[in-house]
Amino acid sequence: MRTYFTLQREDWSLHRKGHQDQERHKEKVREAIKDNLADLVSDESLIMSDGKQIVKIPIRSLEEYRIRYNHQKGRHAGTGQGDTQVGDIVARGRPDKSGTPGTEGAGEQPGVDYTEAEVSLEDIQNVLFKELELPDLADKEAPDLTVDTVEFRDVRKKGLSSNIDKKRTLLEAIRRNQRAAIDKVRISPDDLRYKTWEDVQKPDSNAVILAMMDLSGSMGLFEKYCARTFFFWMARFLETKYENVHIRYIAHHTEAHEVSQEHFFNKGESGGTICSSVYEYALGMIRSEYPPDRYNIYPIHFSDGDNLTSDNENCVRLVRELCEVSQMFGYAEVNQYSRSSTLMSAYGKLELPVFRKFVIRDKSEVYAALKHFFSRREGVKSA
Repeated sequence: MRTYFTLQREDWSLHRKGHQDQERHKEKVREAIKDNLADLVSDESLIMSDGKQIVKIPIRSLEEYRIRYNHQKGRHAGTGQGDTQVGDIVARGRPDKSGTPGTEGAGEQPGVDYTEAEVSLEDIQNVLFKELELPDLADKEAPDLTVDTVEFRDVRKKGLSSNIDKKRTLLEAIRRNQRAAIDKVRISPDDLRYKTWEDVQKPDSNAVILAMMDLSGSMGLFEKYCARTFFFWMARFLETKYENVHIRYIAHHTEAHEVSQEHFFNKGESGGTICSSVYEYALGMIRSEYPPDRYNIYPIHFSDGDNLTSDNENCVRLVRELCEVSQMFGYAEVNQYSRSSTLMSAYGKLELPVFRKFVIRDKSEVYAALKHFFSRREGVKSA
């Protein structure tokens, strides 16, 4: 009696199609977030929602492979749709601000299908924070600031099976069976050795961000919005990626004073502008609370550039002192109309390795400012 077999191969990739489509969609969402990151970072509704807002971004839909037949007869029948042939341009247009291809007026060409994907604040910051880091972060340890870790410091005969020390257990079995061949060594319960762990505290690298903002009368709604948007993402970035980073908020007009985070992001002030006051306040805080041998120091100052002219020389002197004790000093100027700025003119002569400056003329440039200040090198320049 003969036995017959039937061999059949099934394409198991078809069973993974749902998963592959999901991964492909996620990748398209990440690409769309990255392409629209400058606008998303400055989205007011997203920032004011405290992380609960959902925004929509356009994503080009992906069509499945299919055969298209030519049902129209033209001079190039069989080679395309109607009078078209391979290589003809179907539609052309410059993309609009959202990245969606547009047209230069009314036309008769078919468009491109786009879908809107919902993304949360967490989705955006996952893409954004991959590009950011504290520049020149040094290993500075403070004995009064530690991080909890686990270390294996002892070996015992009893313990958890997951903590068994295989090497020491085998050595104990070999010692007990010195006369036996290696392949005949038997491990007994007395040979078992277990690693034991202890909770220890180790000193950790420390950093402090001195967030300084001009709240004088010359800072309008646009200027304050750009500054607060920058500091909003900065705070989330530091809280997400670093454990021991302090953020101190300092507001100033003619005088400087430390404020709470809520006051910094929501309250307004008025009056004239003397920027040297905030630099003197920052230096006093560093001397009393943050010695440079124990802390990485990052002062960042936002202003509209209007300052008492007689105070500019004093500002330059104080900025030099801050740069001597800082890993990076950042000055950002919100200058929407590209007007002449007394403060930027004074800082234009400063050429210090740790000094970085940036001019924001549009709210979408907040993203570029974040990359400029929080990068290993100055890879982003203002226009």
